[in-house]
Amino acid sequence: MGAQYTLYGMDVSYFTGKLEAYLRYKQVPYRRVEATWRILMGPLRRHTGVAKVPVVETPDGEWLQDSTPMVDWFEARFPAGAVLPDDPLQAFCCRLLEDYADEWLWRPALHYRWSYRRDARLLGDRIASEVLSDLPLPHRLRAFNIRRRQYRVYVAGDGVRRETRAHVEGVYTGSLARLEPLLAEQPFLLGERPCLADFGFFASMFRHFSLDPTPARIMRDTAPAVYAWVARLWNARHDRVGTRWPTAGTLPAGWTALLRDVGEAYLPYLHANAVAWRDGRRRFDCAVQGAPYRALPAVRYRVWCRERLQDHFEALPAEAQGAVRALLEAHGCWEPLWRDGRIASHLHDHDAPPLCRPRPDQRRWLASAWNP
Repeated sequence: MGAQYTLYGMDVSYFTGKLEAYLRYKQVPYRRVEATWRILMGPLRRHTGVAKVPVVETPDGEWLQDSTPMVDWFEARFPAGAVLPDDPLQAFCCRLLEDYADEWLWRPALHYRWSYRRDARLLGDRIASEVLSDLPLPHRLRAFNIRRRQYRVYVAGDGVRRETRAHVEGVYTGSLARLEPLLAEQPFLLGERPCLADFGFFASMFRHFSLDPTPARIMRDTAPAVYAWVARLWNARHDRVGTRWPTAGTLPAGWTALLRDVGEAYLPYLHANAVAWRDGRRRFDCAVQGAPYRALPAVRYRVWCRERLQDHFEALPAEAQGAVRALLEAHGCWEPLWRDGRIASHLHDHDAPPLCRPRPDQRRWLASAWNP
């Protein structure tokens, strides 16, 4: 258990921050390697099939990729300080909120970083200096190209337009409004110890929202308890926090509003994305809470996210499924999760995440592959 893992990541990366906080909390021995362009396009792409982070190399020479399956992988090997409760209802809701936080807060995180001039200039300069330092181009050209590329792919290319901008920003400010009273009363989302949902929200709240100038100011001014939680989770260690979960079959009252957001916004979007993928469409339109998103990219990975949530529900003990279904129905989550039944992504038909085996359709570096 003392063998050292190698974490390849970026100091500006959404999911690197999430996974590193988890490894710190679990006290997994690791060393960190900052992934430059040469590392991305060399060993990481060679061993994983894509040029993105975080990636973990194990002491046995295995390569792991994708933060959520990696957490499950490490949980099986480092059981102390488990981030999933034993109670099936709480465990399923942790997985649901983690998936929501991972994928739904992504759009506002990238919008704030690349739509606001001050933020874009700062982060473009950082990425040019830290990640692209080994590219044989002038620094100003590297910074300009990264700003232009990130805005084109992750802002304009991901449905952020005049008619949706207020909704996109409301996803962030609404999340702060939901989390602030909850975290003002208790140290972590489920109470006295971190759960999987904490690390899901941490991904965006740390590297993006608490550090990029514009959203960081909003967090400091409107949600100081969330700001404190970011530092608390980064500093948390499993042997220095509480050990109790809430009473089985219960959730903190503050989770009600979060689950309603999942049911109103995220799960209907996941369904529309899955239908578009099934029908062979590269882009699709989707109204979310009244906001008219147009030409959203159909993302295969998020089809798999929906499948995975369905798998987790079906893996629940039979005696727990009724209570979980009743909770999901009460918050508007059940119907969009199961609308049109299962829609297959076939993303992992020939591998078992997080273990990496480069897939033929991922050997080229695509615009959507690298996303600091």
